[in-house]
Amino acid sequence: MLSMTGRVTMRGMARWADKGGSYRTIQRFCTTSLSWGTLQWVLIRHHLSEQDDVLLMGGDEVVVTKSGKQTYGLDRFFSSLYGKRVPGRCFLSLSLISVKRRTSYPVIMEHIEHKHTDTPPEASRKTSQGKRGRPKGRKNRHRRDVVLTPSLRFVQETINGLLKLIVDHVKVMYFVYDGAFGHHDALHMVRQLG
Repeated sequence: MLSMTGRVTMRGMARWADKGGSYRTIQRFCTTSLSWGTLQWVLIRHHLSEQDDVLLMGGDEVVVTKSGKQTYGLDRFFSSLYGKRVPGRCFLSLSLISVKRRTSYPVIMEHIEHKHTDTPPEASRKTSQGKRGRPKGRKNRHRRDVVLTPSLRFVQETINGLLKLIVDHVKVMYFVYDGAFGHHDALHMVRQLG
């Protein structure tokens, strides 16, 4: 782990590094593609190996405020701290939580991108006062057959990636998520994963 003050550059890191930490070595390391989720899992899995422990999978969206116009993924996201949409980047964070140790172990953090469309969203307009109740010809639909929105599909894919990563090492008992996903479709999104 490297912790340094001031402006963080590759030259600065090379100066702080011991023998074998040349500028070229730091440059090679920065261009190397790493699977951070796998690396996190390798570091924390021995903490979660107790048989009598109950494990939860927790998730939350994290907004990091950022100014400027050139940053990749910069958009406006809702921040509960500010109570409004702020410019920044948004990440989905998934953690494994040990109830016995009362500790959260973050495993995966994925960048969330807004999907922009060319057409603006339709303004909600008031429809004419028609008959109340169920429209004629409408059939019952099975409430478990839900169509997931793109954001729910993204969360489902990320959860599935974490479940594939931890495979048979630990058994996750519950999934805990932000209150924004306290609705019927999100419930069935998690149930589809088993």
